[in-house]
Amino acid sequence: MLIVTTNEIPGKSIELLGLVQGSTVRAKHVGKDILAGFKSLAGGEITAYTQLMYEARGIATERMIEHARQLGADAIVCCRYQSCAVMDGSSEIMAFGTAVKYV
Repeated sequence: MLIVTTNEIPGKSIELLGLVQGSTVRAKHVGKDILAGFKSLAGGEITAYTQLMYEARGIATERMIEHARQLGADAIVCCRYQSCAVMDGSSEIMAFGTAVKYV
């Protein structure tokens, strides 16, 4: 399924089907959290968290795509991502956009 951040798809006429979204809440691993604490003292990228967020975005995207398929969509326009802390040590990642059908 085509997913774009733009409002339109060049060369295509589209019919709007509605908002689609997918989300996941991920928690940090205690062992990795301790190692991340040491890493934050020295500075630099905390690769365990980078990987966690990458995987979370992938899950949220797949859930958004499934929602769009349920509506019979051909594509998703205006795709965006958002994250927020849900509780100490966990974050929600949400993918959302507008499902469209080619006309």
